[in-house]
Amino acid sequence: MRILIAGAEGQLGRSLQKVLTSHEVEPLDHGRLDITNLDAVRTAVDACRAELVINAVAYNNVDGAETNSDDAYRVNALGPRNLALVSAERGIAVIHVSTDYVFDGKATEPYHEYHEPNPLSVYGRSKLAGEEAVRSLNERHYIIRTALLYDEHGGNFPNRMLEQRTKSEVRVVCDQFGSPTYAPHLAQAISTLVTTGAHGTYHLAGSGGASMFEWTKALYQLFRIEIPIIPVTMAEFPRPAARPQYSILTTLQEPRILLPHWEDGLAAFARNKQTSPGGVPPNCSGP
Repeated sequence: MRILIAGAEGQLGRSLQKVLTSHEVEPLDHGRLDITNLDAVRTAVDACRAELVINAVAYNNVDGAETNSDDAYRVNALGPRNLALVSAERGIAVIHVSTDYVFDGKATEPYHEYHEPNPLSVYGRSKLAGEEAVRSLNERHYIIRTALLYDEHGGNFPNRMLEQRTKSEVRVVCDQFGSPTYAPHLAQAISTLVTTGAHGTYHLAGSGGASMFEWTKALYQLFRIEIPIIPVTMAEFPRPAARPQYSILTTLQEPRILLPHWEDGLAAFARNKQTSPGGVPPNCSGP
């Protein structure tokens, strides 16, 4: 299968390239494909004779979206709309990656695919608008909601927490809960999903759930970082954009594709981080 990956330079895009090796993959970064440009999307899809389009592009500056809403909607809604429109014109499927931030976080049990979205932020609303555009324009769609995505590179949460290892202490929110998702595990799940032909909406995230505090504690244990972690509440750590307090994801959708437990993802992250060139060794701080 010939697969076009938009956003190939990002966490998920990199991981998808590693797992989709049995396919003919055309990885396009932003410099080669601006998904907000409809003509550019048509040209790119036709040039590689794509049989599947994967959208791994996102404006994911949650706080920045509050003051840059036009940019957020262009990337998170208009871009997916263009990909869905063009893929539908060519009679091919589209995969669009969305977020747990389409929910308001008021649930007391994990969100499945049939819970009603109610986003709290511009970011969440723009991502929901992208979902709606994809559903309405291409019936051969896979919409994938994931959460707290990370790999060994970039400014994701675990990497930011590792950068704090030289401080005397770190303060981490203890009452915000989600589903940490290791990007290679998500990519593997997507590679499985595309073979099913079962179009629809899926929740694909690390199994189980954790608070940001619990996630940090587990991370520091793996790296043997011994600085104090101070739990704080969301109210004590205000941000420009509202976050869902509880957005752990689960799946009811068939075929049920379950990712490894979030702790298994974190362990794989730690192994790869510690052994990669320039990686963070254990015992990197503390007594």
